[in-house]
Amino acid sequence: MSTTSKNIVFDVVGTCVSYDNFYKAIDERLGDKLRAEGIKPKLLGFAWQEAAEREYTYLSISGAYVPFWKVFQPLFHRMLWMAGIEDPRSFATDEDSLYMVEAYKKLDKRPGIDECFKKLRDAGFTVWALTSGDTARVRGYFTSNGVDMPAENFVSCDTLGVGKPAPGAYAALLEKFGKEEKPWFAAAHTWDSSAAQRNGFKSAWCSVWEKEECVDIFGKSDVTADTLPELADKVIAASK
Repeated sequence: MSTTSKNIVFDVVGTCVSYDNFYKAIDERLGDKLRAEGIKPKLLGFAWQEAAEREYTYLSISGAYVPFWKVFQPLFHRMLWMAGIEDPRSFATDEDSLYMVEAYKKLDKRPGIDECFKKLRDAGFTVWALTSGDTARVRGYFTSNGVDMPAENFVSCDTLGVGKPAPGAYAALLEKFGKEEKPWFAAAHTWDSSAAQRNGFKSAWCSVWEKEECVDIFGKSDVTADTLPELADKVIAASK
């Protein structure tokens, strides 16, 4: 149970840390070969991670929860096929895909995340994290980047047995909070912030990843910002 009446939960991958190292690894390993086929490495990386998130989510809502990491690498050759590579396994090896997914374990923090957390904590907020990823890898993003995130404030969907954006994933966090004030949920993914908003949270969305909020699809967030420190300022102001 939280000891404060002000709580904010952050998504981690894509919000607190960026995907840049993953895209860089794809470029380093296969960039020239991909470009020769008219495939941009970043676009392949985006398609790969998005497909993995979809399959992870579909498995979860169908009642067959599988941790994200077990879904991710096995989809690589399917992504090459979808990108137009006629013989994916002669184009790239399992060792190639392993090199790239290993880079996914070494993502760097977003600019301003330390300042964002400090602003919120100085204003009396308890900062939490909720991830669809495994605890060892995703909490490692905080520790390797020197970002303060106490283990007791870190929650993985693996321990819940249900993935975001299922309502149960957000409900598990709500149970930890007191009733004094409606908690916030912050993300750079509109599907995540809007799902939290529909399930008991105020929503804070940062444009650092998606750029476009797509309000016609997801609705309007309670707070929007272009940087993480700005997001903190707006959440604090909206909570007074």
